[in-house]
Amino acid sequence: MSPTHEAPYRGLRVLDFGQGVASPYCAMLLGVYGADVIKVEPPEGDWSRYLGTTYGSHTALSAVYNRGKRSLCLDLKHGEGIAIAKRLAGDCDVLIEGFRPGVAARLGIGYEALASDNPSLIYLSVSGFGQVGPYAKRPGSDSVAQAFSGLVSVNVGNDKIPHRVGTTISDVATGVYAFQAIATALFARASVGTGRWIDVNLAQSTAALLGHKAAEYVLEGGVPRALNVPAGSYQTTDGWLMVTLVNEPQYKRLCAAIERDDLASDPRFADFAKRADAADALIPRMRDVFLSQSTETWLTRLHAADVIAERILTPGDWLHNVHVEATKAAVCRNTPGVGPVYAARTPGFMGLSEDNLRPAPDIGADSREVLLDAGFDRTAIDNLISAGIVRSSVR
Repeated sequence: MSPTHEAPYRGLRVLDFGQGVASPYCAMLLGVYGADVIKVEPPEGDWSRYLGTTYGSHTALSAVYNRGKRSLCLDLKHGEGIAIAKRLAGDCDVLIEGFRPGVAARLGIGYEALASDNPSLIYLSVSGFGQVGPYAKRPGSDSVAQAFSGLVSVNVGNDKIPHRVGTTISDVATGVYAFQAIATALFARASVGTGRWIDVNLAQSTAALLGHKAAEYVLEGGVPRALNVPAGSYQTTDGWLMVTLVNEPQYKRLCAAIERDDLASDPRFADFAKRADAADALIPRMRDVFLSQSTETWLTRLHAADVIAERILTPGDWLHNVHVEATKAAVCRNTPGVGPVYAARTPGFMGLSEDNLRPAPDIGADSREVLLDAGFDRTAIDNLISAGIVRSSVR
């Protein structure tokens, strides 16, 4: 089958040595676009299989971020396991690894060792702080990246405490940035003829998410004012809603919609800068107003006034929202041993073929198939399994 707009990476071979979320998500995105992705796992499996409530051989994390892959369970503590990894790498287009910096090279599967035999290889290393620098050897995680980048510091709650964002946003952002770096390298390879080594890390990826915040901090000589007071979350009689302001006329329309024209005419609240300085006086008044009516009542009034606002949904609310259902914004795959696994559809993807991605595999579910494809005979595979170098399970 030839590549298409829906599957431009059809025929591309990817080895995914990553664990957790960032590296596997990058590899999964390549699979969404048609690549053959082989997830290489240690005997105990990817650690994301145990992070959270387990369902069969998965958690929600591993079941979502490993869709569209085949699993080869390989023990890299054995020299023969390393030899298999090298053999597979010699015939792949992209290799993704998430080892601590220096570990892959020590194992003999670093970029320089593999590229000497496969110069067209695109090799991605994902880590907490990058492959070089004084923090390179430090352990990293989603929470650490959020803290280090400044994201936690700008996410201060009503309790005045800085909080991490309540999902693996650093991991997911890193996976997306890694995917675009690979996509760019694949485009360049078509002209240049060779691959390259790509270094993507959680700390830098999360900092990139903050966009203008570093510039703002310098330009304002320290912690900047709040951007668009009184935008934010407000409790109603039956839930919560989010109100957003992007220009001055919207503030006046907001005050009119909530029947508080006095707040629009108060000189303390005349513009964004003054409202930021007087936030402690303004926001409590806003909260009292919104507590008087239901979310639906407020949304009707705010939307009629052309004020940007929306109900605050839980992920479950989102999944069953009429707009989400109408636009097919979610996908679902029945995963053996787990049940139905829902996820948001990949943004920008053309068509509905993501609905047919194979479900996330069990540990070693495809070991025999992968090795047969690589040219190993059945007897050799049986011997590798008997020796514990390869593990195989039934899908």
